[in-house]
Amino acid sequence: MIAPTPTTPTRSPQEIIELFKTKSIDADWSFAQAKPSETGKWTHNYHRYPAKFIPQLVERLFDEYVPTRDAHVNDPFMGCGTTIVSAIARGFTASGTDVNRIAFLITKVKATPIEPAYLGKKIDALQTALQNEKATPAIPQRHIERIRHWFTDETADALGRMLRVIQREEDTVIRDFFLVAFSHILKTCSVWLQGSTKPTRDPKKKPVKPIDALRRHLRKMQRGNAAFYAAVPAPVRENLGAYLHIQIGDARRQPAPDASVDLIVSSSPYVTSYEYADLHQLSTLWLDLADDLSEYRREFIGTSYKASDARQPQSAIARGIVEKMSDVSAKMAREIETFFADMEQVFDESYRILKPGGRCCYVIGNTQLKGVNILNAEAFADSLQHSGFALDRLIQREIPSKILPQTRDKKTGRFASNQHADTEAYPVEYIVVGRK
Repeated sequence: MIAPTPTTPTRSPQEIIELFKTKSIDADWSFAQAKPSETGKWTHNYHRYPAKFIPQLVERLFDEYVPTRDAHVNDPFMGCGTTIVSAIARGFTASGTDVNRIAFLITKVKATPIEPAYLGKKIDALQTALQNEKATPAIPQRHIERIRHWFTDETADALGRMLRVIQREEDTVIRDFFLVAFSHILKTCSVWLQGSTKPTRDPKKKPVKPIDALRRHLRKMQRGNAAFYAAVPAPVRENLGAYLHIQIGDARRQPAPDASVDLIVSSSPYVTSYEYADLHQLSTLWLDLADDLSEYRREFIGTSYKASDARQPQSAIARGIVEKMSDVSAKMAREIETFFADMEQVFDESYRILKPGGRCCYVIGNTQLKGVNILNAEAFADSLQHSGFALDRLIQREIPSKILPQTRDKKTGRFASNQHADTEAYPVEYIVVGRK
């Protein structure tokens, strides 16, 4: 294993702070002209996902930093797979992880091109089977109470029969494709408050009929697959297993050998901003992805549920943020401290897997929690140096179309609906580039 080279940071914490203060917005990186049909091209609209970045950003980083056709690209926080899908479309090897099990399924399906005519026949067969299904609904019994909390009895039974039909599909690639479509429609078919970033019931909501929602979304996915299939080079389509190396797992342990990766492109979690386990709990419940939702939550970096082990980050900027928060909230200070310490271990792993001269590109924004400025980007820049990287480049970009709530409750720091919020969340974000 290649350990990070002990190094004295080339830029002091104060120099980094000043660098960020003087950095202007680069309009070329906003991609404001990109249409929804472009940001959602290929398989990128298979499944809703919070805070996903657009493929145009990833592709621009490929253009600037990947010099060869046989490159290896990595994303330690895959999310819904924007980096992975873009890499496969270019014919690159793609590796990565996500601790979120539904995120792994989404990424795997989005990165797997299916022969269009074959997929069309399978979708037609599914539609016929759904019309004729009379079997007992496949509702995970250990989660039945939570499922009944979010779905009417009629809708739960309809979804259960749908799941039963999908589970009978013998081709695992097709079955997973159907499961992602099933997962995507769950919120519109539930009484979950649409657009809410936390689990909230809407007693006035009229859920969409599952059969109608699935039919529409499958056709949308079918069109996306056809475009993706055409984009992916034939050698990759014919031997995907040699190019796609992703797994459910911790970002601090990547499925890549030492010094094997050309470029890392990732959008890491923000401390306590999103509780991904909560946001995706409908999929987790229906697909039976976790024995215990409470324990599952603790696995996520950046979550308020994660236990603190008293590790201090090396970054003086990160420690300064923790110190300021400790005067306001000891609990949140510990959460922030754990987040930055965890991220430094991720950066160490990035250093291990990158080739000499390779770059890691972390997309991150700053925010405010309980009145304390959380300088995520500055802390990342500082921490990367402690992991052995040279701070190679800093890009500041506006976020005109990123799928991310733009408002926060200043007191709690949580995302909030526009009418209940009092501060803007992320008007800009940064791409912090480290070079090995």
